[in-house]
Amino acid sequence: MSTVRYVAIGDSFTEGVGDELPDGHVRGWADLVAQGWSDASGDRVEYANLAIRGKLAWPIVDEQLEKALALGPTHLSFNGGGNDMIRPRTSISSVVAAFDRVIQRCDAEGVQLILLSGANPSAQLPLSRLVQRRGDLLSAAVSARIADRPDIIRAFNWPDRELSTPTYWAEDRLHMNSRGHHRVAARVLTALGMEPPAAWWSLPLLPEAARMRASTYYQEHLGPWVKRRLTGTSSGDGREPKFAEWSAVAPQSTE
Repeated sequence: MSTVRYVAIGDSFTEGVGDELPDGHVRGWADLVAQGWSDASGDRVEYANLAIRGKLAWPIVDEQLEKALALGPTHLSFNGGGNDMIRPRTSISSVVAAFDRVIQRCDAEGVQLILLSGANPSAQLPLSRLVQRRGDLLSAAVSARIADRPDIIRAFNWPDRELSTPTYWAEDRLHMNSRGHHRVAARVLTALGMEPPAAWWSLPLLPEAARMRASTYYQEHLGPWVKRRLTGTSSGDGREPKFAEWSAVAPQSTE
């Protein structure tokens, strides 16, 4: 059996922001998929993750796709467009064109593509109706684009209403917490034909924290985001991928 070489590209969703471990390491659904894949198969999985927070769809493609393909993967996962959706102006057709480029290049290189849609944070965000409408349009457009491509693995999270509820989201209301990342990982593993740990679909609620007051949320999270937009900066500026080269993920003992 040939070794699985799985590489993930994307933004904060794929980097794993919101699923921070006590040692400060950012984990996230893609890390969980690599480990779950190894556990389910009983074999080592080679895993790389080039995703960087704050990236728009086309910068993901321009900066990460060819580097990912150069690693010689068997599987590549892609998600993008989340940051485009919350900008004042965005082009759905341009984001879909980024998906097209990823599809074309994976076809050309013979790499199995795994497409994801992000989880839906709109209910808890300012301009929630705008974000919801854009996300619905993008989800529909991508689904239509691959309607005749059963060979492309899909793990669509946008329609998951349970995942949209507050208990799956971090304090900033924009990124999933550990519960959310585990649920996405369970969906990806299922799409790959594996049985994820049943608990991953809905982990126990995280310890109850004082709900962030609106004024605190605007000051600590929304305010800095607006400042970055006004200054043309990104939360990903200067960051390097957490796994730019292959990292071996071995099955974990269940004993």
